[in-house]
Amino acid sequence: MARLFGTDGVRGIVNKELTCELALKLGRAGAQVLATGTHKPRILIGRDTRVSGQMLAATLAAGIVSTGAEAVDAGVIPTPGVSHLVQKLGFDAGIVISASHNPAAYNGIKFFASSGSKLPDETEDRIEQVMNSSEALPAGVGMGSITAWKEAGVTYARDLGAKCGLNLSGLKVVLDCANGASAALAPELFRSLGAKVTAIHCDPNGTNINDACGSTKPDDLCKAVVREGADLGLAFDGDADRMIACDGQGQICDGDTVMGLLALDMKARGALKHDTLVVTVMSNMGLELAMQKNGIHLVKTAVGDRYVWEAMEKEGYNLGGEQSGHVLISDLSITGDGMQTGLMLCDVVLRSGQPLSELRKAITILPQVLVGAHVRPEEKARYNENEEIAQQIAALETKYSGIGRVLIRPSGTEHLIRVMIEGPDRDEMEQDARALAALMEKKLG
Repeated sequence: MARLFGTDGVRGIVNKELTCELALKLGRAGAQVLATGTHKPRILIGRDTRVSGQMLAATLAAGIVSTGAEAVDAGVIPTPGVSHLVQKLGFDAGIVISASHNPAAYNGIKFFASSGSKLPDETEDRIEQVMNSSEALPAGVGMGSITAWKEAGVTYARDLGAKCGLNLSGLKVVLDCANGASAALAPELFRSLGAKVTAIHCDPNGTNINDACGSTKPDDLCKAVVREGADLGLAFDGDADRMIACDGQGQICDGDTVMGLLALDMKARGALKHDTLVVTVMSNMGLELAMQKNGIHLVKTAVGDRYVWEAMEKEGYNLGGEQSGHVLISDLSITGDGMQTGLMLCDVVLRSGQPLSELRKAITILPQVLVGAHVRPEEKARYNENEEIAQQIAALETKYSGIGRVLIRPSGTEHLIRVMIEGPDRDEMEQDARALAALMEKKLG
């Protein structure tokens, strides 16, 4: 049977794959597994702006209090805000209701331990086991209660600003908040630190989250930066745990470029521990070459920011992240935080005295194409068992050996197999990737 938890919690189309019944069971099992000590457990629940968030929050809370635990509803708040407040205020666990960068029809549920970190696979598996068991629940008057914390988001943003301690005076920045969890917080935070802010896509209505905006679709950001004559632009995703930047000329700086610039700055200041940057297998070869040139070692993990964090925590590294814009700076927090990453990039630009368009030249990103093949869920992990698919993959690996690379990865959150090719000719790579994806859909779709 397929594992319930993906690379970033449980995710699916609401009322189809992610139902109220499932949310109730997850809340109940999560409370039972994550309770610490002998006191009555307290669990913080946050969500993004999707219309389904309130429904899922209510059913999750019902599951939690049915175990005798207390549920605190933080309302709309970025994912890193839940992580921060759980750690700061001693909650037993945190839960975020979000499908991150996915469209509004999707939603998800992800858990945080009392430390504020995402759960390891073993703990997620334990929650799934408890969901399918018949553990005893308190009867009669043994229920917990649900309380609302309306100032949770503001508290997190205030703490973030104080923690970073920056002065952004003189900087003109455009923020794309993806009609998501950062919409009510990011513009005010950056203004409070002295930046002149133009905010776009800051009007969530429950269904427009990530809709032609945010970190996965930054076209509007690039146009706004050029139109406003801004120094740079920052685009967050729906739950604001990732960030993609745009320089003053309207050119995108993805997570690899942002991580590389932070790593170069930290190494120059003697702040990059072990002169090491932790990335995933999806990171561009151009980042690796730039880091090697500057004496920075790369450690690679599986895709998923929690795997990056595990490697950082194990070996004492303090910078890592993903090409998609999740960046972890362990000196400041223990999870990816888009607003925090944006603040630190702004700080690098100001201290350097150079525009982002000039700084980014230190990292030459190689052409890369990424194509998704829609397949049946049960086929995602078995694609290589098909002889015709395996032969075509082998042929592509031979073709790009020495000049690029081919990476095939089942998505952890969608019914997709992602085909990624790096190499010298974008048009040819696009043709090869689409041909392989078409074959996968034909055989496995």
